[in-house]
Amino acid sequence: MLLTTGPAIANDDRPLLLGTTTSVDNSGILKFLMRGFHGDTGIEVRTIVRGTGAILQLGRSGDFDIILVHDEAAERAFVGEGAGATRNLVMTSRFLIVGPAEDPANVRSATDAPTALVRIAAGKHRFISRGDDSGTNTAELRLWSQANIDPRAASGLWYRETGSGMGATLNVASAMTAYVFTESGSWANFSNRGDLEILSIDGPGLRNPYGIIPVNPTRHPHVAADAARRLVDWLTGPAGQTAIAGFRVNGEQPFQPASALPATPANR
Repeated sequence: MLLTTGPAIANDDRPLLLGTTTSVDNSGILKFLMRGFHGDTGIEVRTIVRGTGAILQLGRSGDFDIILVHDEAAERAFVGEGAGATRNLVMTSRFLIVGPAEDPANVRSATDAPTALVRIAAGKHRFISRGDDSGTNTAELRLWSQANIDPRAASGLWYRETGSGMGATLNVASAMTAYVFTESGSWANFSNRGDLEILSIDGPGLRNPYGIIPVNPTRHPHVAADAARRLVDWLTGPAGQTAIAGFRVNGEQPFQPASALPATPANR
């Protein structure tokens, strides 16, 4: 996907290149925020959407000026290895386990996400995974690991991997009335829910932070470093944080601005 708005004023008279994830795209907040940023700064943004793993790899190659992704450990590694300049927390959403209303695995009563996954695996209930190295997929696999289960051993049986983005994966789960791991932004904007509903919303491992990282101009001198810094300042400043707080999808607030979170090391 390419999103462009207004006249270019970035490096070499070209748009600012932002690499970001399907989650912010599917929810609608991407267009909403970039429209506000352009209105305030006049900077044109061209956005390329992939899973977080792919975005980070392309960022290492200098294919973007800046990235907005959601895999905190991988983001910090990206900066630590010198591929990114700095990481700033922009907002958070919540990871969710969604499934059939009748809930044959009894996920609703599980005390945490790993327990819910143990129940799904024990009953061999259908589970649809993105399987695409995205931030959501990485978080899902981390929870399976905490449950001491390798679901990919059952790939093609009760565990199905789409290799696709969140919207397509939710559509498959809806068609198969299966369990699926998603996040609040994509779910709020997903209309083809069928018999699916939220079964798990809180607990350890379900916080979903989004970080904004300019690609390191020392490593890639061609990047539009000034425009990238202006996007960071806008998203993390009053204008961007107010916009995030005011964003709604069908009456729901799927994202919480970083400024509304407690001032702890985890929220930096």
